[in-house]
Amino acid sequence: MDAASSHKTFLTALVAIPPEELWEPIQVIRRAHDRHVRDWMPHLTLLYPFRLPEEFEAAAGQVAAAVAGLGPIPVRLATFRFFQHNPRSATTWLDPEPGEPWMRLHAALLAAFPDCTEASVHEGGFRPHLSVGQARGPELAARLQPGWPPLAFECRELALLRREAGAPFAVDRTVALGKG
Repeated sequence: MDAASSHKTFLTALVAIPPEELWEPIQVIRRAHDRHVRDWMPHLTLLYPFRLPEEFEAAAGQVAAAVAGLGPIPVRLATFRFFQHNPRSATTWLDPEPGEPWMRLHAALLAAFPDCTEASVHEGGFRPHLSVGQARGPELAARLQPGWPPLAFECRELALLRREAGAPFAVDRTVALGKG
């Protein structure tokens, strides 16, 4: 393990969180289908694992500098998709549209934290998503799509999350997206 990766932990993450007033329709699905519903609030993962909690003050400054030129991101959660991990395991997720601002945001964050590549090493690279559950394949996404009321919001900040072992993640601090 190199020196940079030794400063990362799975007990922290850098994420975008939808406004709490939009959580309930997402949480209804997650309570029924997501084994991680008690561990995480609804979120879009940007960097995970992330820095040690004692490095959060410096990391927040690095995040702020990285996103200073990026304004708030309009988000529409309208379409369910899935990642097929193997023939018997898939993750169902909501696709944040448009995707391009998330790709720019992730690239800016990777430039600031070049050792935090775990969210981008999958086939096809980084894919912004809001996980809602696990299934065997595409059936859950197909079942959820009809009648889903699209949710829209503007992402204005990122959250640095932390947790103690066995406890749920909680927001430690937020960093505003730049004014662009």
